[in-house]
Amino acid sequence: MTSPSPYIDRFNRINFNKIIDHPNILIAANFWDEDRYQAAKTCYKFMRAIDDLIDNHKSLKKGFSEDDRIWLETQVDTWLSAIRNQKTGSDPFQNDLIETINLFKIPLWSLEAFAKAMYYDIDHDGFPTLESFLNYSAGASVAPSSIFVHLCGIQRSNGDYQEPIFDVKEAASPCAIFSYLVHIIRDFQKDQFNHLHYLSDDLVEKHGLNRKQLQNIAHGATIPLGFRKLIEEYMTLAEQYRQKTLTVIERISPLLDPMYQLSLHIIYNLYLMVYERIDISRGSFTTQELNPTAEEIKQRVLSTIQVFQETPTTLS
Repeated sequence: MTSPSPYIDRFNRINFNKIIDHPNILIAANFWDEDRYQAAKTCYKFMRAIDDLIDNHKSLKKGFSEDDRIWLETQVDTWLSAIRNQKTGSDPFQNDLIETINLFKIPLWSLEAFAKAMYYDIDHDGFPTLESFLNYSAGASVAPSSIFVHLCGIQRSNGDYQEPIFDVKEAASPCAIFSYLVHIIRDFQKDQFNHLHYLSDDLVEKHGLNRKQLQNIAHGATIPLGFRKLIEEYMTLAEQYRQKTLTVIERISPLLDPMYQLSLHIIYNLYLMVYERIDISRGSFTTQELNPTAEEIKQRVLSTIQVFQETPTTLS
């Protein structure tokens, strides 16, 4: 009897029913060597904690007082300073993060870019322009994606990790922005319920809408044509970045070991699955409609593995 491939073996160990909020990066990282998988978990757990601290505070208070802003900025300042200064102490998780950054040579710029996005979140309520959203994405999405691509690209030599031989930020950016554009459409209803605004004000106004109407749509109001046109514009932009993503994956895959190639295919396909669910003309854009079930995610990962094993360089 033929034994299962190592990819299927790892796939069978994932409990998809315990996955919360679809952390696609960590699903894909399950197929890495254990040490790099743990490195990814450490980095993303820390970034998620900071992001959730700000979003939860904003959701509960529907905005920040000056004291709120000062306190939250101090939290970001503290963790960023500890990383920059390699300051270990009584917090074991912070110590683990610093150790991980050093061992795997995580680029400091990625964490600084992420911190910049968190400062923006503290000081702003939404995005006045699409350009401001894309600039924000450089920290909120490109930075964590760059850590993922960095961990894919490092090579072990003489007991030490060597940095990737390609530009990590350039490689990570298209998929990061494609996934983030898909992400904000997927989470439109949930974000509106939590008083979080990710659709840019200039495009909202361009299509004859305002924030009150977005709230009403999220709560079940009839969807006007303007909203569908707004989503269509975001989808057009997402398609441009999707095509760039395919080009990048094809270009850097020969520089990666197979398990890391596979992880790029998986994360791309998990966001493609959401992208394919977005029905501009007839969709209701609810959380339930746009979020795949655990079983659907499981089957998409399995089919991605099967296609990869047959034709490793093929993406759709």
